[in-house]
Amino acid sequence: MGPLNLEWINYCFVKNGQKHRTDKYYCMYERNPTLVVRRGLPICFYLKFDREFDMANDSVSFMFKLAETGDANFGNNTMAAVPLKENPSNGNGHWSAYVMSTDDVDPHVVSVRITPPNNCIVGQWIFDIDTRFGQEAAMFSAKGNPIYILFNPWCPTDEVYIKDDELREEYVLSEEGLMWRGSHSRQKEVMWKYGQLQKNMLESSFLLLLKIRRLALIHCSEPIKVSRSLSAAVNAPDELGVVQGNWTEDFSGGTAPINWLGSVDIINQFIKTKKPVKYGQCWVYAGVLTTVCRAIGIPCRPVTAYCAAHDTQNSLTIDYLVDDDGKIIEELQTDSIWNYHVWNEVWMARPDLNILDRSWQVIDATPQELSEGQFKCGPASVTAVKNGDIRAPYDTAFVYSEVNADKVYWRYYGISQPMKLLRKDTEAIGKLICTKAAGKWEQENITDNYKYPEKSTEERITMHKALKQNNSIFSRYYLNEDFNEIKFDFELVDDIIVGENFRVAVRITNKGHKDYTVKVILRVDTVDYTGKNGSLVTKVEQQKVVLHDPGKHQAPRQYIKCYYILDTIMQHR
Repeated sequence: MGPLNLEWINYCFVKNGQKHRTDKYYCMYERNPTLVVRRGLPICFYLKFDREFDMANDSVSFMFKLAETGDANFGNNTMAAVPLKENPSNGNGHWSAYVMSTDDVDPHVVSVRITPPNNCIVGQWIFDIDTRFGQEAAMFSAKGNPIYILFNPWCPTDEVYIKDDELREEYVLSEEGLMWRGSHSRQKEVMWKYGQLQKNMLESSFLLLLKIRRLALIHCSEPIKVSRSLSAAVNAPDELGVVQGNWTEDFSGGTAPINWLGSVDIINQFIKTKKPVKYGQCWVYAGVLTTVCRAIGIPCRPVTAYCAAHDTQNSLTIDYLVDDDGKIIEELQTDSIWNYHVWNEVWMARPDLNILDRSWQVIDATPQELSEGQFKCGPASVTAVKNGDIRAPYDTAFVYSEVNADKVYWRYYGISQPMKLLRKDTEAIGKLICTKAAGKWEQENITDNYKYPEKSTEERITMHKALKQNNSIFSRYYLNEDFNEIKFDFELVDDIIVGENFRVAVRITNKGHKDYTVKVILRVDTVDYTGKNGSLVTKVEQQKVVLHDPGKHQAPRQYIKCYYILDTIMQHR
């Protein structure tokens, strides 16, 4: 009788698309469709042979291979031999295939279910079908019809699983969303079209992962490594990724960041020209990264942090060095505070941290600091950030500083003399952290996910815990802040309203056991959107303020008042 001969394969695009929530991908319904499915979930096929399938005597196997590699092998899971069996088996960690039924009308047609493992490498797969009868065999190729296999937030054993269907709908399938720009006091809502299901977006996302970042195929099953690589692929400094940043006012030769409305045009232009797209800033990077992550099945959302710090020295403090006149020494200034910054969160388990419960992790495509020699950031556990576990991978200390660093002013006397702590502001950083609420066109405040309430005991304990884990000279020096017996606190007397006067004051406290005579200089300087100080607005100086020993009698509150018009425009990052 001889082995079975395969006449055709029905990929069941409609049935599989609905079951795998992939039916809206453009490549699923174009003229020559490509099947898109999710790992850990059965895939339906109909196979028609030249005769009736005999389970007792016919042997059928599927030989799957990653399309992106020429040296696929069984040892690194880039190839799999999957025998067709009579009954289903647990597919966790292994491929499986079983006969669902035979067609009552045409007994030559067999319905089969093939399940990729829950930890399958994501990417484009091709397969052959091997049939045997006794000692005879036949091979049929289906390489002309590849299959995209994605991460699966619907699979309870996948590391990116989300239990809530509303969250899956928002963070995996939704093609539109909101981000916030502006400033803490003047927030600006911005709509962004992600378009991850549109033409070329899925193919381009895997291109970024495998060609631009060159992530090894064996690591493409791990959402940790995949998301980390994608955070680098979206920016241009390393290996010419998607978006070229520009934080000047000159956008000639490209498109101003505020004129982009979505990711599709950006990604298509990059694929067409093979050059970084000009220009982007943080929310553009976040929008493109959201598109790419959602396209391949990783739940993702953009997050805005107002008053976000850029800690260049990994000290967990934003340090300002001032001279005898109270002016910030610009040539020594590297840290900054942005009026806002936008990054991304991805949802996954963290087995590398022994955290199997899924939770949000920070990744950031905006090129700020090198991480392992490349401009990439994360994934950093939001839980680790809140708890001050700054040594947890990846880049947790940097993210901690972005949302909870202390703003510190030092009197600088020169390289040969120790600095003197003038004052600190523990509430200046991370004033609001927000994202779009799931299923609603409104803002969700997620600040409490990242940090304990300001002024709380828990927040200060966490800060000291983080500082003690850090090796920065600034961190070690800052831990000994009690050596300063004179404490200066800046107070805002009035709310700031653009175009209106407001008052500020300095509160001076003597924590020591003797009298001091001090000199107080209160300066107001303009600051641009990059955190760089500009021109002087006003300066008030008061000489020989005597602070009496609190041990003798209560030290008075010394106020230095300043009145002036605030008339600056907050710009964006």
